[in-house]
Amino acid sequence: MDLQLKGKTALVTGASQGLGKAIAVGLAMEGVQVAITARRQELLEKVAAEIMQKGGIKPVIIAADLYPENASDDIAAQALKAMGHVDIVANSAGGSRPLPLDGSKEAWLEGMTLNFWRLRELTHALLPSMIERKFGRVISLTGTREPRNLNAAHAAKAAVHVWSKGLSKVVAKDGVTVNCLQPGKLRSEQIDKRMPTEEARRAWAKKEVPMERVGEPEELADLAVFLASPRAGYISGNVIAVDGAARFFAF
Repeated sequence: MDLQLKGKTALVTGASQGLGKAIAVGLAMEGVQVAITARRQELLEKVAAEIMQKGGIKPVIIAADLYPENASDDIAAQALKAMGHVDIVANSAGGSRPLPLDGSKEAWLEGMTLNFWRLRELTHALLPSMIERKFGRVISLTGTREPRNLNAAHAAKAAVHVWSKGLSKVVAKDGVTVNCLQPGKLRSEQIDKRMPTEEARRAWAKKEVPMERVGEPEELADLAVFLASPRAGYISGNVIAVDGAARFFAF
């Protein structure tokens, strides 16, 4: 299937490793010019080298921390300056923020800012470029709807779901779709640190995942790339789990 992505442009946050990297590489392999952003320049350069080695267009590298005030506007401006416009934004940056019952106001604010406010600000900074061209894709990685503890990231990702649903209604007429992906038990740096052997990962997954295996980042990235394509133009306002059937609830 031709995904009709050649000539499109994308900004991928959290692109130095894991799911963000997999999405950036997947888009690049479909002929998309990608701008990749994360804090660590050296890791972004490795991702760029991998993309070019595989035949992709040289990525735009934006080494930046998404947390500071005005970071979202600065990153959006750099991407627009380098590529002229941005068709696709993949919001992959963020991180878990478990907190105790007496977690401070500052800790809650930090978790909400990184996982919701900056994501929203970045997307809104890029929407005019999409609306003007009558094509846009907003894809945000969120998380489980079955929290087992207090975590600022869980609250932030719930906010992303509701914001995305509302935004999808507002920009639908402009050819812009907005969707969320919920990663399940996918291979990551954190999982590899906790379970460094394949045997350990398999034993853990057998208890946690009906498919009895840990998913690979590319399995989520393949769906993200499809949602980014013109082929997925009638899919919007959705939250889609990529979790090996791990969710228990039907709704």
